[in-house]
Amino acid sequence: MTGHPIVHVEISAKDPAAAGKFYRELCGWNIQHDANFNYYNWRGEGGPGGGFIEANAQDNKPGDIVPYVAADDIDAFLKKAESLGAKTLTPKTEIPGQGWFAMFADPSGNRIGVFSGMNAQR
Repeated sequence: MTGHPIVHVEISAKDPAAAGKFYRELCGWNIQHDANFNYYNWRGEGGPGGGFIEANAQDNKPGDIVPYVAADDIDAFLKKAESLGAKTLTPKTEIPGQGWFAMFADPSGNRIGVFSGMNAQR
């Protein structure tokens, strides 16, 4: 995959269910609850989807927004990111029925996610 477009955006929320209700009513977004992760996915017309993640004091502070980029091979992508000064925060992890994700911190400390769907290389 060339370009590695942004494919998913996470928004921290004190109450993800309430955030989902707010954006469903405000923007008409389709909101789906994933009980496996207690996660609220959202999708709007014409752009990437995302999710609401519960805000906490450690790594999902209110106001945090985490973009996810697409990668066919997450392990190779993380290896390249590390060679350029990044640090892996969450190794490749399966999202049952959807694909895989990982998380890294870029050299400036920004958290960036990586996503690979079920049809991509494993």
